Amino acid sequence: MEKRNNNMRMLEESESDRMILGDGAIFSTDSEKTGINNNAVIVGTSGSGKTVSVAEPKILETRNHNLIVTVTKRRIVEKYAPVLRKRGYQVWDLNFVDPKAGNVGFDLMDQISAYTDIPHISRSIVYADKKGNFAMDPYWDKAATSLLSAESAYVLETRENATFSDLLEFHDDLEFTSRNGLIYTNHDYLFEDLEEKDPSCYAVRCWKTFHSVPIKTAGCIFSSLNTMLDEVFSPELRSMFTMKKRVNFDELATQKTVLFITTSPVNPAINTFIAMFYSIAFKRLFELAEKQPDKRLPIPVDFLADDFATGGKVDAFQEHISVFREKGISTTIMLQSESQLSSMYGEDGAQTIINNCDTYVYLGGMDLNTCRNISLKANMPLEDVLYMPVGSEIIFRRGQKPIYTERYHTLEDERYRKITDAYERHIEKMKNKEH
Repeated sequence: MEKRNNNMRMLEESESDRMILGDGAIFSTDSEKTGINNNAVIVGTSGSGKTVSVAEPKILETRNHNLIVTVTKRRIVEKYAPVLRKRGYQVWDLNFVDPKAGNVGFDLMDQISAYTDIPHISRSIVYADKKGNFAMDPYWDKAATSLLSAESAYVLETRENATFSDLLEFHDDLEFTSRNGLIYTNHDYLFEDLEEKDPSCYAVRCWKTFHSVPIKTAGCIFSSLNTMLDEVFSPELRSMFTMKKRVNFDELATQKTVLFITTSPVNPAINTFIAMFYSIAFKRLFELAEKQPDKRLPIPVDFLADDFATGGKVDAFQEHISVFREKGISTTIMLQSESQLSSMYGEDGAQTIINNCDTYVYLGGMDLNTCRNISLKANMPLEDVLYMPVGSEIIFRRGQKPIYTERYHTLEDERYRKITDAYERHIEKMKNKEH
């Protein structure tokens, strides 16, 4: 194993932000120069230092790329927002825990610009609630997607400036009964009116797909979808759909922007919604890149996803990550173990995600499966991986031998100390005002 020299020459700041992975391990994010992508997997048990030694240095280094970062600690937002604004960034605060405390909202309906967007968003909602139920019959999810697509299309076609709240109200009003084994609903006449105007209407086609299933099947589909929508879209979260300023991916791709997404480590419903957000974000940014002459985003966008595998499943993430590099997108996903990823995406899906990350940082842990994989990758005895000293880490970069080093000493970083001191003075000032 290669021992990393702590006196490694620091890379000069350039148009590409640097990637700080450990003590003396600082790399360029210019894929043209490095020949590898900027996707990274950071694995370490709770308390191993993922936030302070990887996430915060990532924010510290953000000068030229745009950033979407998921946080569970509000201090991260409050601490770094002023710094990023000084660097010329507009800072969006999307707060799923307390939407009114943020400065930007998010409405799923804003992301629909073509009929093909409707099933994608509906599928993102249905599948975001799945946690590795790969053996279940996909028919139920497809049927639920069809119902939600029909309702979405109807609301979009009949209401001006429709919001997701309009869709939820429309769904909440849906009631159905059975006559001779056939479904009859209180919304049938609405879709019949649409059909008279346009027999090939997309909303009508989706509605007929749902309408053709047996009554018992329809009841199961409706009950399952209704339960999920009630659990995820709380009254507090619904207020986000009507905020004046909302996330605009066109702006995010063309203007210097950092988007903080605040989630909760103890509220799975919020994480389910964030999984939907990520699925939609990847699709929208990919489409925006496709419109550019070079097929890349005008400003590279990095995702920093803390506790990536504890929330909902991001629909088609293993397919999305394979094309990130060519579109100017990268992601840093943080996990407590590889087993977390497998439980969410299945063994094959998890391996596909890891294989598409040219950087892997292991900060220690007690998950045996993860330790076995690290032992094999690093050509180390299993017990040396299991009992790796606290504060140590192993870095794998495609095309290089493993690097054994220590966590980045963030607390000794002059920029970090300066920002932390300013933040603590601000907190103390606010406390004094309250008294």
